[in-house]
Amino acid sequence: MFELTNGYDIVYKWFDYLKQQGHFITGYAPIAIGMPNHLHVLIAFRQGDKSINSIAGNGKRFMAYEIVKRLVLAGEKETLNKLMEGVASRDHKRSKLHEVFQPSFDWKECRSNKFIKQKLNYIHDNPCRGKWNLVESPVDYTHSSARFYLTGEPGIYEAFHCGLLEDIDFDLTQTTIEK
Repeated sequence: MFELTNGYDIVYKWFDYLKQQGHFITGYAPIAIGMPNHLHVLIAFRQGDKSINSIAGNGKRFMAYEIVKRLVLAGEKETLNKLMEGVASRDHKRSKLHEVFQPSFDWKECRSNKFIKQKLNYIHDNPCRGKWNLVESPVDYTHSSARFYLTGEPGIYEAFHCGLLEDIDFDLTQTTIEK
């Protein structure tokens, strides 16, 4: 859907919002060929009053509204109908019209550098594998932080290097965030 709606900027706007809240985007790769679309992102969250589930849910909601708005403007009735068919009956009762993302999401707590690197490798290799097979090398996938990590060159969206996280105080109550 990101490709169909030229919506990668929607993902990056959500990333901008997360950064304004004091979080760090350390790795990413939205995949946007056909349906389903998905987003892999490695985020270092600061401690705050919102849960990770709440933050991710709000992000998915924000992106879904923007994607649907663009689909409507583009006259993508067939795609909109598919998204309507995906809404569960309990959600229909709450007036939900479209199911853009899966209702749940998968997150892993990354406590070691080894695990963080494993997840970054998975994120960066994803566009090169299996049914996606979008590019030969992770560096060639435009919408990924792979270029930053593998060459040192900035990608399309600036990632915060995961190696610098050790020096960060993740307690929002004691930290002032400068914009």
